This record gives sequence, structure tokens and C-alpha cells, in this order.
Amino acid sequence: MRTIRIAATEGLQLTADEWGNPSGAPVVMCHGAGQNRHAWKNTADTLAGRGWFVTTVDARGHGDSDWSTEARYDSEDNGRDIVALLKRFHRPPAIVGASMGGMASLAAQRTATGQLYSAVILVDITPHFDPEGARRIISFMSGNPDGFADLDEAADAIAAYNPHRPRPANSSGLTRVLRQRPDGRWMWRWDPAYVTSKPGFDSDNENDMAAHMELTSRIMSEGAQAVNVPMLLVRGGQSDLVTPEAVRGFRDLVPEAEFVDVAGTGHMVAGDDNDAFTEAVAEFLTRHHPSGSSVS
Repeated sequence: MRTIRIAATEGLQLTADEWGNPSGAPVVMCHGAGQNRHAWKNTADTLAGRGWFVTTVDARGHGDSDWSTEARYDSEDNGRDIVALLKRFHRPPAIVGASMGGMASLAAQRTATGQLYSAVILVDITPHFDPEGARRIISFMSGNPDGFADLDEAADAIAAYNPHRPRPANSSGLTRVLRQRPDGRWMWRWDPAYVTSKPGFDSDNENDMAAHMELTSRIMSEGAQAVNVPMLLVRGGQSDLVTPEAVRGFRDLVPEAEFVDVAGTGHMVAGDDNDAFTEAVAEFLTRHHPSGSSVS
């Protein structure tokens, strides 16, 4: 694995990790809101070991990537960064997009003149997601604006948000998602403006929030319909964002798409059961984007 910097749009630089042999079939992995490239570590390592060339990237405003000084964090902004990233490859990669990353993947395809990817894997995101589930995610991200006194306090907050996942005995691993300020407090590794820049998300204006969610849903729907390559939806079996009704709506919208429900997992599918998630991804890629395939 090696860490690189990639030129995106608006002069921003993204940080990414490359895994495996560059001669392998390329796979790009885009994380969800509030996460960063390290969320894919185990999956990327496994896929690279099976011959794929994997790039895990920090989205703008997340991890070690640049923050947008104009707080431009909509799915279309992230989508333009993906298009810039794709210039690194000599053939269309498969893309894995979790939540925010899936939104960006579809937003990018929506305005493209040709197919950007060889295959698309959406992780717990569909065009018509549950509004209450989305609000829960936003509420968690906007909570604790002054950070945490120590990593254990942060671990307690994460455990309260994900009660189905055991709290880790050692909280030192949280340094991947938290940074320490000079005053000693620990802050999330994402730009708070990711939340506050979205209409209604930083206030109680339900109408503004609903309008923004509806626009995002329309962009995703149009993006999904523009995809003309194999597509897989991986849902967390206990997800409160992608309901069974949302899955049915997605399959009506894209009848040819495949679907996997990972039992016992929530919205953070890869973190809740990484082995099951990775096998679902690898099985799909083996059929539609084999690691040893030649460039056509």
C-alpha cells in the first residue's frame, strides 16, 4: 500500500491509498459521510491480495484530503472529484460507493457522456432513502461540535450511535477518524461545513431539508438510470437508511441490478461484518470485473 495525493477539482487535493499491483483490474472505493479511506482497509487488502488494484480515497472535507473553502460538499461536487480521479486509469474501474460515496458515483455518471465505470457497487444507499435515517446520521455528525476530552469519550459516543456493534476495548484505533487539537481535545476528521452547508441540516427548517433530500434523490435516480454496466446494491440488514421499501423502489428503477442483504449489519456494513461484505463484493467483481482481465 502507498499513500498518494490526487488533483481533484477547484484546486483541491485528495489523499488516497493504492493497494496491490497496478496491472490488476482497477477498483475505486469511496467512503460514506464522516468516514475516510481507512474504512476500506481490510476489504482493500483482501481484494488486492486477490489481484485487483484498489484505490481508497478520502473525499473532499474528509480524512487527509483538502477542505472546500466554499463549503461545496454536495453529491455533484464529490462526483466531479471522482471524474477527475478516473483520469488516472487506462480503463474504467469498478467503483464501490458507500452512502455519500454512492451518491457521488451516481451523480458523476448522471452528467457523463459515456460510461465511467465497468461495474458499480452501492453500499447501503438508494435514491429514495429513509429521511429519518438520514436525520439520525446528520444528528450524529453535527453532535459534539467541541470534540471530546479523550478517545474513550469518543468511543462511548460511537457506541451509542451503533449499539449493535461491540464497543472496542482499545480506543486507540479512533485516531484514524479523530485528530487532536493543540488544546488536547479530539475532533472528527471531517469539515463541520459538510453538514452546516446543506439547507435545513443546520436548523429546524424541515421544508428546506426535505427539498434538499428530494433533489439528491432525483440526482441519484437519474444517475442510476444512466448506468449501463453491472450494478450491485449491498444493504445492511438492519439499516435504518435503506428500508426494504427503498430496496423495492430501487429494483423497480434498475431491474437488472443485483442485490445482497448482509444480515446483522447496519448502515456501516463494511465495519459491522467486513468478511461478509468483502465476500459479496469479491464475488460480484469476479463475475463482472475479474482481477486478471485484460484491457479491451
